[in-house]
Order: sequence, then C-alpha cells, then structure tokens
Amino acid sequence: MRGLLHQVLRRQDKPTVLVTHDVLDAVVLADRLVVLLDGCIVEQGPTREVLSRPKEPFTARVAGLNLVPGVARDGGVEFGDTVLSGRVAEDVDQGEPAAAVFAPAAVAVHREPPGGSPRNALPVRLAGLEPRGDVVRVRGVVRDCSLAADITPAAVADLRLTTDDEVWFAVKAAEVAIHPLSGGSSGA
Repeated sequence: MRGLLHQVLRRQDKPTVLVTHDVLDAVVLADRLVVLLDGCIVEQGPTREVLSRPKEPFTARVAGLNLVPGVARDGGVEFGDTVLSGRVAEDVDQGEPAAAVFAPAAVAVHREPPGGSPRNALPVRLAGLEPRGDVVRVRGVVRDCSLAADITPAAVADLRLTTDDEVWFAVKAAEVAIHPLSGGSSGA
C-alpha cells in the first residue's frame, strides 16, 4: 500500500498532507515533516534533516535515535557533570543549548565503568528490555533523560540485565553528532 501511495503522490502536482505515526511512512512519502507533540509543532523541515538532526527528545525517539540535551562545550555537550564528546555536525556556539545524538546500535552496555577508547560513559538505571528482531533494546534513564542501547540477547544474558539495574552506557565520540537545539529545522 505504501508503494502505491508513493506512486500516486509523485504523479500529482498538488501538496498533500499525510498524517502518520510510522517513521517509515515519513521517510518514504514525505519531502517535509511537521512533528506535533501535545498539539503543538515542535519541529519542521526537510524530512532527512528533521530525522537525522532532531531537536527534541520526542522526535529523536520517533527517528530511533538517542538525544542528550545540554550546553555546547568544546567538541561536546555538557550534560550535568558529564561532557559527551562527539563530532560537530552543525555549528553551535559555546554555552548555547545543544544536543548529542547517537544511534542505539552505537551504545555498549557495561556493568562497571568502561575503560579503553569510548570517551563517553553514562551511568543509567535500566527501565526496560524489549526484544527487537535479533537484538534487545535496553532502555535506561539518566537524569530524566531516556536512552536506548541495542545489544544481542547473549549480551543481555552474560550481563544478567534486569529492570532497575544500574549499568553504564558507553558510546564512542565518533558515533555522536553534536548540533544546536535552537534554530535549524524547528522554526514555526
């Protein structure tokens, strides 16, 4: 059905408003997105930009990404007493609201604070475990920020993960995109 609708929309020369809760519909069918939360527009812009550089945690969840809000610091985002390092995807001024965005697949889960090359490690309390095909989505919370990691069922078993456990989520700086939270695709 999605393929047929795509063909029909491309043949007509009229703007169309499509309401969906499915990110795949948005990716396949939309040139532009308007994201509504509680009846208010929270983001809008070209589909690719809104989904790859979300400005709101809600949009990040819809896009299947983690978003950690904070304040821009040199090459990172200050979140509480932690600075998440990453690559600057969009210019952001020091001290301005910024976000660190990364995929759940980029997150490793550890029982103890990790050593080695991952520069970003956050202590989280596990909020849930959800099977998703060949991985388990591990949901954690840190300072009222919800985060997700995708790991194998074997890793869940090896780590003996259960809800309310305190663990560490680690992500390499190369996997984290830093961008501003204001401006960009969130205009009115």
